[in-house]
Formats: sequence, structure tokens, C-alpha cells
Amino acid sequence: MAARSIASGTISFGLVSIPVRLFSATQAQAAISFNLLHAKCGGRLKQQYICPRDENEIVERDQMVKGYEFSKDRYVTFTPEELKALEEKASQQIEISEFVPTESIDPVYFDKAYYLGPEKGADRAYRLLAEAMRATGRTALARYAARGKQYLVQLRPIEGGGLVMQQLMYADEVRPFTEVGMEPGADVKPQELELAKQIIGQIATDEFQPKKYEDDVKKRIQEQIQRKVEGQQIEVSEAPAPQTQVIDLMEALKASLAARSGKSAPAEPAASESTDASSDEGRKPAKRVQRAETASPKASRK
Repeated sequence: MAARSIASGTISFGLVSIPVRLFSATQAQAAISFNLLHAKCGGRLKQQYICPRDENEIVERDQMVKGYEFSKDRYVTFTPEELKALEEKASQQIEISEFVPTESIDPVYFDKAYYLGPEKGADRAYRLLAEAMRATGRTALARYAARGKQYLVQLRPIEGGGLVMQQLMYADEVRPFTEVGMEPGADVKPQELELAKQIIGQIATDEFQPKKYEDDVKKRIQEQIQRKVEGQQIEVSEAPAPQTQVIDLMEALKASLAARSGKSAPAEPAASESTDASSDEGRKPAKRVQRAETASPKASRK
């Protein structure tokens, strides 16, 4: 079954115009959703808006206005006509502003993706743009106006000569990693790094194969829904008690490597016996303990 385009547009590439059609690259209906029902009769509930200032009076949609809170409980209101005038005019133009190295865009900026297909008669120009980006190792940054908004997008070539338009976040929509916070001074030892590289090598593959992965939770929910439909009871198991690990990093790396290779844990590299003798003294294998028993890090290592 052929996909149905959701919009049309024109890529502006210098003085070249390439008419294209947009197709959604993902399926929103893939998620499982549940409706809220009345426990008493099983009827589906409807949402209503109330005004707590006016004795919880139910407010109909034709009595609502949109407002922006500029300070605590203070609003400026806008009419539908004013909001319409503020919207970006849908020009259907995908205006390329620059070409950047493909790897220079961090995936954290990625949002929704669309496939672009050439309109009739635009195949040659379409393939030319795709092949030129592939040959130069660059992708295009462009602006696209739709649904009253202006989007920053990336155009990039994919296998088969096609193009993807990837909607990007603006800089102020991506939180800086500095908000996460990391304690300084966490040095990585050469021996630990070498073991970590070996573990990566054990499970490394040359390409991403998405069909290898399935949503196990979704599949389990679908199976239980079918059991309910057939009038069967579903089994509800208790969640396991939360646990925490107190580990020695080197021992954990050795155990991970040995678990996949089927061999005993490798011996400590000779160099570490002299350089890290003091730090390795008294080191114990990784062990798992109940959270309730770990009153303090020192107590857990007795």
C-alpha cells in the first residue's frame, strides 16, 4: 500500500527549485493508549473545564479566550484573529540556508522526521541534491514554515537516493548538559579503559539493524489485552524489591568480560601490581546487597 503524502513543499537550492511531497516517517498510532471510564457503569468519560473563581461553573468553549500569564495570576488576552495574525505564513518553501558536515549535528537536536519524495518532473534535480550531499559529506540546514510555525530542519540523504527532512530543536529548546552536573576528578585508569574496550569489542556490530529490536513491553501489554478480551484473568506479579550494587569497578569489568567469553575472569595486568598496589589492597569482588542494609558506604564494605 502506497503511503499518502501529508503536505507539499519546494526545496530552494540556489536558483534551483525542487517540488517535493512530505510523508510522515513514523507511526504515531504505534503507541497503546487507554481511555478513562466510569467505574460504576463503564461509560467513557468526557472532559470539562471549570472556573474555580466562579463557584466551579462549567465553561463552554465559546466562552473561552486565550491568555498569556506575564506575572503571577496576571494575563493578557488575545482574540482568535490576533493569534492568527501572529502565526507564520505557510509558504511551503524549504529554504536551504547552509550546508554543514553531517556529523556536526548532535542527535539531541533531532525531533520529528519526514520523508521527502519528488513531485513529477523533479526526479533529476532531487537526486542531484541527494548525491551532491552524499559526495561532500554534508547535509543542509533549512527553514520550513507550516501550521503557523517556522521550523529549523535538516535535509539529509539516505540509502536508495532519497531525502529525509529532520525537524530540529532550536538552541533554546535543548537544555545544556551542565545542568546535570558531574563531580570533577573521576580519573579513568588505563587498565579499566582496556577492559571496557574489550567488552565493547565483544558486542560490537558494523551496522544498526532496527528489526533486531522490538518493544517487549508493548507486546506484553497487547497479549494481556487480548486475554482480557477473551474473558481471561491476567497475572499481576509484584515488582522486585529495589536493590543497589556496591561494586569494585575493575572486578565488575573483569566479570562482564568473562561472562561473555565463557572464561574465568582475566588476571590483573602486571603493570597494575606495582603502580596500583596500594589502591587495590583489600579490594573485594562485586557484591549485591539490599538497600536497607547499606546505611553508609563504609559499613557496606565491612
